[in-house]
Amino acid sequence: QVQLTESGGGSVQAGEALKLSCVFSEFTYNVNCVGWFRQAPGKEREGVASFFLGGGSSYSAEAVKGRFTISYYGNTVSLQMNSLKPEDTAMYYCAASRGMSCTSSRWSRSDTYNLWGQGTQVTVSS
Repeated sequence: QVQLTESGGGSVQAGEALKLSCVFSEFTYNVNCVGWFRQAPGKEREGVASFFLGGGSSYSAEAVKGRFTISYYGNTVSLQMNSLKPEDTAMYYCAASRGMSCTSSRWSRSDTYNLWGQGTQVTVSS
């Protein structure tokens, strides 16, 4: 079973940056897209960004556009988060869609992905 392991979370001040990384435990063939999601206490999990391996397209939520950048290299998917805000505080999860279809209209849906990490906490204070 492929495992996804996130790292890089922590506590920062508003305006600072963090870089999250997610490493796959083994080479993952047939992965079509990778993504980052987050879930704040009392809120639903939401899609933050996604990267489509086939064409190299990336997508991000309106709330993070211009501040967060997703990238994928080898067996690692990263999320560079700049200009962090208190509302970015959440548990962040990486995900991968293996053998499943990825479309631009569904990149932010949890059911697009079938591999998940355990999460890494990001806390931003004002």
